[in-house]
Order: sequence, then C-alpha cells, then structure tokens
Amino acid sequence: MSERAGGDLAFSALAFALALLPRLYVAIAWAREPVWDGHYYDFGARRIAAGLGYSDDLIVGGQAVWHPWCHYPVGYSGFLALVYRLFGAGPHVATVANAVIGALLVVVVHRLTRYATTPARARVAALLAALSPGLILYAALLMTEPLAALGLVTAPWLLARDAARGRPARGAVLAGVALGLSALVRPQSLLCAPALALLSWRGAGGASGGARAAWRRGALTAALSAATALAVVAPWTIRNCRVMDGCALVSTNGGWNLAIGAFPRATGRFETLRAGDGCPIARGQVAQDRCWMAAGLQWIKDDPGRWLALIPRKLGFTFDHESFPIGYLGEADPGAWPEERRAAGRSVLTASHLGLLSAAALGVVAMPRRRPRRELAAQLLALAAVLGLVALGVFGDGHAFWPLAVAIPLIAALPLPGRPANGGVVGYLAFAVASVALTHAVFFGEDRYHMVVTPALCILAACALRRGEAAAAGQAGDR
Repeated sequence: MSERAGGDLAFSALAFALALLPRLYVAIAWAREPVWDGHYYDFGARRIAAGLGYSDDLIVGGQAVWHPWCHYPVGYSGFLALVYRLFGAGPHVATVANAVIGALLVVVVHRLTRYATTPARARVAALLAALSPGLILYAALLMTEPLAALGLVTAPWLLARDAARGRPARGAVLAGVALGLSALVRPQSLLCAPALALLSWRGAGGASGGARAAWRRGALTAALSAATALAVVAPWTIRNCRVMDGCALVSTNGGWNLAIGAFPRATGRFETLRAGDGCPIARGQVAQDRCWMAAGLQWIKDDPGRWLALIPRKLGFTFDHESFPIGYLGEADPGAWPEERRAAGRSVLTASHLGLLSAAALGVVAMPRRRPRRELAAQLLALAAVLGLVALGVFGDGHAFWPLAVAIPLIAALPLPGRPANGGVVGYLAFAVASVALTHAVFFGEDRYHMVVTPALCILAACALRRGEAAAAGQAGDR
C-alpha cells in the first residue's frame, strides 16, 4: 500500500495542469470586482497587506480611528494579503491565486484517494474534482470554500502518508497544522479533528494490533492533532483577546448565524438581522455576537419545535442545489449574465452536484457479489436505501437530495455485514460531510456551504460500490 500510495506522481502533475487551465481562464476572463462577502475578504486583505492589520477605520469627531475586526474569519484575507504583498493587488492576482489553490486541491484529492482505494479509482476522483463545474467557477470568486477544503483534505493526507512511512506522530502534528490553518479560514474545520483517529486506528495498511491498542492509538492521534490545530489558532485568539472587546477563538459570527437560524423570521437560509430583532444597542463585535448568541438560544428554548422543523429546510438549502457561483458572477457583472444564462448555469451546476452527491452515497456501500446470504442481504438493503433516496430526490415533489448527505455518515458508521472498509480515509470524509450537515442544521443553510466537502464527495464517488471488507482482504487497495 505504501509504495502505491507514494506513486503515480506523473498523474498528479497531469491532474494539476488539467485543473489549472479552466480555472485560469475563469479567473481571468470572468472575474470582476468582488461582491457580497468577497468584498470584505478583499478589503481585509488589502488592509493587512498595507500593514494595518485586520481592521477598518471609523470616523470619530472627524478623525479616522483604527478599528480592529474579527467578525469574519481571518484566514482567507490573510492568505490574500500574502499574495498581494508578493505579487501586488492587481485586478486578477487574487483570482489567479484561487485558480492555483483549486488545482492544488485536485492534486491532494488524488494523493489522498490512493490511501482509500485503488490507483484507478484515485484517478477518477482527481478527474471529478478537476472537472467539477462548481469548483472551476469558484476560481473567479473571492470566497473561502476552496481554501478551507484544501486544509480539510490535506490533513488526512499528511497523516496517512506519514503513518505509511512509520512516522505517525509527525503525521498527526502536520495534520493538526493543516486543520489549524483551515480553521482560520473556516472555524468548523476543527470539528474534523476527532475523525483523524479513524486513520490512525486502521493504519495505512489496515493493521489494527488489537482493539484496545487501536483505540489508544486513535485517541492519541486525534488529541495530538487537535492540540496542534489549537496551537496554530492560538496566536489569533490571543490577538482577539488583546485588541477586541472580548475574547474570540477565531471570529464573531457564530452568534449571528445561530440567531439567523432561530429568530422569528427565520426561513432556514440567510436573512438579514436587524437591531429590532433583539440586539438594538451598538457595541463591540464580541459583545454583539454574544448578544445574538443569547437571543438565538432563547428563541430555540421558547419554541424548540419550530427550530427543529426548520432543519430539513436548512439542509435542503445546503445540499439540494448549487447556484451560488452563478449568483456571485451575475451580481459582479450583470450585463454578462442575463437571466437566461444564469438559469442555464444554475441547471448545469445543480445537475453536476446532485449527480456527485448521489454517487458519493454509494461510496459507503459494497457492490453486491456472490457472498454469504447475510452479507449479500445487508448490502442489497444499503444499496436499496441509497437508490430509494436518489429516486425520492428525482421524482419526489420536493426534489430533496439532502437525505443523501445524512445517509453517507450513517451508513458508513453502521456495522453492516459485508460492508466496504468505511473507516480510515472514507470514514474521515463521511465525518466531514456529517460536520457540514450538523453545522447547518444548527445554524442556517446556503448552497455555498456544501462546496467545502465537494472534494470529499469526489473521493467518495470514486469509491462507489467497492468490494466488501472480507472480499477485499489480502487485496490491499480495492477498498
């Protein structure tokens, strides 16, 4: 396994080139002035690059007063600031950097998938990621998701690679660094730290060395990675405690997001909070976020049934379509994106995403083969469940595909007879999908939020209908 996982570098290079070319075209030909959250990420990056920190200026008594930020996570603006310092802040510098990040993401998808399944399937995963219409269009958007996704898949790759080389402790530390950097872009990335235990448990070659030793090894790996990730984040947390009106781990939008998903006007997706909704007094960012957090918790306590009833709608807004990249481009350049073109673009992206999500759900189901009756029945049942959910999405009145995102981690966790190897890399990826579903069930949903696990879906789709664990024993890689 270790030799194969370390090989095929030529295809990784080819995948990088294949991914980079369309992303570069989009980054140069379609990018315009950043809009929506992208405007703030770009503004923050320019301030950091100018040596002014993550901040803006407030006018007080006719004088500009330096005002620190931490409402948005700093990581993406910090990355862009580094790019601006190195290459200037020209009109396409940021989007070309996005294109490179997108191509690197495809390379890591290829390298990571080789620790989950066969080399041929790893190539399929890389091609799916390289040619994903949504990921390609994201090169023109100044948004955080591809950079956060890069951290999410780099962490398990570094751990699996070093575990295969007999250096699990180093792998755990490097994985923690990757997760910590990803958390500065998207704080929810920290939720995936416990799932790194799955890679240590199984090991690169599948040896466990006894259940107790495996549990201990997994716990130590997860703890070391989590501690390292928090150490990476700590300097920013200390900065927040020093310059803000209170301490914040990374950013101060958690309370806002909880309130948006729980307040009386909540619809399950983003809605603008107003002072009259519960926090009318203008205060510091930390205090205001805590106010919204308290208000959100109170709304949930007052009417938990209504909040729970919104969860399917939140997950639907997150997983049932893909339109954000088209909306962003249309907002930035309305003349180039009339409604007919926007509608066509949304249709292409949504069809691609839903097909990928459907195939990814098969990544935790074994191909039914001639095997003991109990194993065959269990895997046929799992396959029927996935196909039934796909049919519900296609033919149902609501066209709801989000149950597939919930089914992926559930089926992966069930100890069904004859199942494929759903621990290790596959287990980590299923956990990552679950972390997105859980986060946006609690807060609110938008389709941009599933983009962070689109690379994970590419890997799971390439793993669809593998051999069961027992059938693949002794045939490392076909897992």
